[in-house]
Amino acid sequence: MTELTEIRVPYNDLVHELATILAKLGFSEDRALRAARLFADASRDGVYSHGVNRFPRFVRALRNGVVDPKATPVVISQFGALERWDGRLGPGMLNAQQCMDRAIALSRANGIGCVALANTNHWMRGGNYGWQAADAGVIGICWTNTMPNLPAWGASDPRLGNNPVIIAVPRAQGHVVLDMAMSQFSYGAIESYRLKGQPLPVPGGFTVDGELTTDPGAIEKSYRPLPIGYWKGSGLALMLDLLASVLSGGKATHQIPADPERETGLSQVFIAIAPSLIGPPERMSQIADAVIENLRGSKYSGAAVRYPGEQVLKTRSENLSRGIPINAAIWNDIHKL
Repeated sequence: MTELTEIRVPYNDLVHELATILAKLGFSEDRALRAARLFADASRDGVYSHGVNRFPRFVRALRNGVVDPKATPVVISQFGALERWDGRLGPGMLNAQQCMDRAIALSRANGIGCVALANTNHWMRGGNYGWQAADAGVIGICWTNTMPNLPAWGASDPRLGNNPVIIAVPRAQGHVVLDMAMSQFSYGAIESYRLKGQPLPVPGGFTVDGELTTDPGAIEKSYRPLPIGYWKGSGLALMLDLLASVLSGGKATHQIPADPERETGLSQVFIAIAPSLIGPPERMSQIADAVIENLRGSKYSGAAVRYPGEQVLKTRSENLSRGIPINAAIWNDIHKL
């Protein structure tokens, strides 16, 4: 099989396969199942780069001692609706899920809840926790810092993190969920295009010679992805890192190992807002529907206009029906695990 070959795996079979591997690597049965679902959910929703594609790297992190499969986060201090937690270098996706759950609970008691998490690991697909909040009927905002992998605007060496931010608003006709990195394409998305043998749809970074390019392999080689909005994305990346490290009391990007296989000790923030405590729930739905309806009235100049999260719902439905598409070489590697 070539690296371009894809197969389709039923969702439940995928979850079972991943959970079985995690159970053998020190996870309890319940935690193995929850972690496996978060990986599978990412690929189910079309975020393949941070779903199954990333699973072999996660297994290596477990075997290398970067991630402690048994560690669970603990609360360090409380300040009303704001709490600081220590992830104790446990599985990043489970730490994130638990901290968003806690932020949701705080929001239902206070109108708003914020959990700042230090000393954690990569959370995989950040959008999972936005959808988690929206499914619970609250507004969710969360972000993480990362290792230094994004050059500041005007620089050629990476000093900033490609710090993804997620904003989610619940809506009966389909949640509105923005999940974006600070570069035009995340490294995982760049890898996915390379594995498919496809160029990026728009320039996403620089070659080693400093030329803008759509070649994903050239960007991986130069380590120079393009910040969103040029200098604006660069500034936003810096501020997200600063806020995460200050609120959590954890590490900033420059203190995190600049090695994808050793990226650990991250800082993250999870905010939940319960709109039902500050106004009639139906009013928020009316506002959200009106915003989406106005967007749909746009005059097309090319591709169809979509709201954030709309394509996810379509991809989810297709993949649940047909099976999750997985790179055959990666699936073979997972079986070897």
